[in-house]
Amino acid sequence: MPYPLIDIGANLTHDSFDDDRAEVMQRASDAGVHRMIVTGSSNQGSIDAVRLAETEPGRLYATAGVHPHHATDFDASSIELITRLAAKEVVVAVGECGLDYCRNFSPRQAQLDAFRSQLKIAAETALPVFLHQRDAHDDFVEVLEPMLPKLTRAVAHCFTGEGESLREYLAMGLWIGITGWICDERRGAHLHDIVATIPDDRLLIETDAPYLLPRTIQPQPKTRRNEPAYLPEVLRVVAEARDQSAEHVARITTENAMRFFGLN
Repeated sequence: MPYPLIDIGANLTHDSFDDDRAEVMQRASDAGVHRMIVTGSSNQGSIDAVRLAETEPGRLYATAGVHPHHATDFDASSIELITRLAAKEVVVAVGECGLDYCRNFSPRQAQLDAFRSQLKIAAETALPVFLHQRDAHDDFVEVLEPMLPKLTRAVAHCFTGEGESLREYLAMGLWIGITGWICDERRGAHLHDIVATIPDDRLLIETDAPYLLPRTIQPQPKTRRNEPAYLPEVLRVVAEARDQSAEHVARITTENAMRFFGLN
């Protein structure tokens, strides 16, 4: 791959990687995935993401935030923690934050409060924001849209929605992260029809490892655990659906990731 890839969302601190994290990272490099953004999705998870990123500066970066699943744990200490972590060189975004009404692991009001607070932190720190939305489109837009003038950049991480929501996000100025969901013929076939509407300068790719193993990988891995080394499969399917070369999509998504997260 002429353009080294950047995985903009990998949960590398997940316990499924505890026994072979170094090997996972080596396989990523061997596959052309030279840089990864480690997702912080809880108070402790953000601390862990930053600690891991600091072991490989220039190769790993981190986000700091609280996922809506963990919104009940979000309090004043979370605000202090995320703000403190945001000052670290390896932290390149606030999040993963947003709303998830599919699972409702946290009450909706707690999710809304945590989301609003993290958008304020992103505005105050001038960091981009790493967003999560599932089955909560209307509330998500209602909270996010008024804050957009104060935010530097925002990405709809792991976009799985329909054409209407994609058009709305693009009109709002969001960047779009595409995962192996597009490789799932059962749930992601609709993405094939709309991914080409994402402008070249707003497209990003990610694995969301260890989740969302691309179903199109041949031969199929022995386990269902996804890892950053499989990002080229996401790239391949995205390029095919956009009727662009893999080399072109590799170049634009790498350049976009560098611009979005302020990487050198």
